Amino acid sequence: MEPTTNYQAPQSGTPNYMLQSLPNATAVLVLGILSIVCCWCFGFVGLILGIIALVLSGKDEKLFRENPTWYTEGSVKNLRAGKVCAIIGTSISGLYVLIYAIYLSIAGAVLGPLFHSFPWNNF
Repeated sequence: MEPTTNYQAPQSGTPNYMLQSLPNATAVLVLGILSIVCCWCFGFVGLILGIIALVLSGKDEKLFRENPTWYTEGSVKNLRAGKVCAIIGTSISGLYVLIYAIYLSIAGAVLGPLFHSFPWNNF
């Protein structure tokens, strides 16, 4: 015999004690905030954290779109705020990585010939 499940999807107007929070809403919010905070670490840390937060938010948004009446309003707001923070952190981090790459290429082009002209290189 197979076990039977009596689970039914909550309907609109479901009591709050039956609602659940989105699985990664808090993680997305924390990673989104950390991506903004860590974007000044040469951009790489903030970029990685922001990308992870965006991937997790995409998964949770898909869950929410499938069954919007199952999840609490607070977790949806946390998810949206985390996604906004992740977009901001990823953008700033990407810009910082781009600026740093341009700086290194210019510094390499300007200082490269200088390092080859030391007197001890002539021996």
